[in-house]
Amino acid sequence: MSCFSPACGAGPVANEALRGTLCGEHTDDEVILKHQFNSLERRVIRSSIDWSGVGLALDQFLAGRFTYRSLEEWRERIRSGEILLNGTMVEPERRLELHDCVEYFPGDLPEPEADLRYRIAYEDETVLVVDKSGNLCAHPSGPFFRHTLWHLLSTRFGQIHLVNRLDRETSGLLLVAKNSSAAAKLGRPGWPVRKEYLALVFGRFEQEVDAAGFLVPDTESAVRKKRRFIAGERPPAGAVHPESARTLLAPEEVGKRFSLVRAVPVTGRLHQIRATLFSLGFPLVGDKLYGPDERLFLKLRSGEITAADREKLILPRQALHSTLLEFRHPVSGEVVTVKSPLPEEFALVNDAG
Repeated sequence: MSCFSPACGAGPVANEALRGTLCGEHTDDEVILKHQFNSLERRVIRSSIDWSGVGLALDQFLAGRFTYRSLEEWRERIRSGEILLNGTMVEPERRLELHDCVEYFPGDLPEPEADLRYRIAYEDETVLVVDKSGNLCAHPSGPFFRHTLWHLLSTRFGQIHLVNRLDRETSGLLLVAKNSSAAAKLGRPGWPVRKEYLALVFGRFEQEVDAAGFLVPDTESAVRKKRRFIAGERPPAGAVHPESARTLLAPEEVGKRFSLVRAVPVTGRLHQIRATLFSLGFPLVGDKLYGPDERLFLKLRSGEITAADREKLILPRQALHSTLLEFRHPVSGEVVTVKSPLPEEFALVNDAG
């Protein structure tokens, strides 16, 4: 993998504490929550409810999203004032409406295991490009706060803005702005930013695919947040909140059991690459949710996953790597291109195929 030595500016691997959290093994990128963090020492998480949370009781929403506490524990915290809805205390049974604002003052929580290594792949006075490990949350989420890329970079550089995000288990390049003006430009719709990923998948992926269609909830899945990709120019009839999605896919290496696929997302949707490859019949190696057997994800959440189950995953994390990031600089206007080499574990698995 890219250089993750102490000389690259990173810390040690964190201690193991909790599992099955919002960011946990899978959900690095929950779109129902948009977090704002005001302090490196005390966090306040402000969450805007989208359509998937509408109608849920506040305590049910929290227990379903943050599984490291029981339903009764969340009720106690709501009643104690640790959690506010639209700035006021409410009863745990209060039903959520679209765009409700949930504020959570979690205090100090034991933080799960994380790999805190990262590499500064590019830096100037305005912008950073960071190459992160495959077990590191980008933003604070659930019990992850100090063990996040945001906290590591904020401690080192002061105020920073993560322009894009990666799943906790997705390694590679992430774009970071050093001030709000640069962040606003880089995050502007239509601002030139190109991303390329390498994905190690099950199966022989032998042809280029322009996967254009829609992402919709996977109604056949036992996991509420899981999505599936459906190709076509129009959304499927009866689909709930379909999102247009397009990913350009091309084979890099094809083995007997595995293929290395280059993925270029034209749109940027939740789980876009993972859901698209899964729906096309090429699930990512190591992916608990979009892998060959989603029961492994459910067993992981319940704490029932075994060593034999983990062997089925081949790798301990999803085999997705952000390998190229190209963007127009917010100050100079020049095009900046940054690359990250393929992680070693991807090559080892591909050779074994």
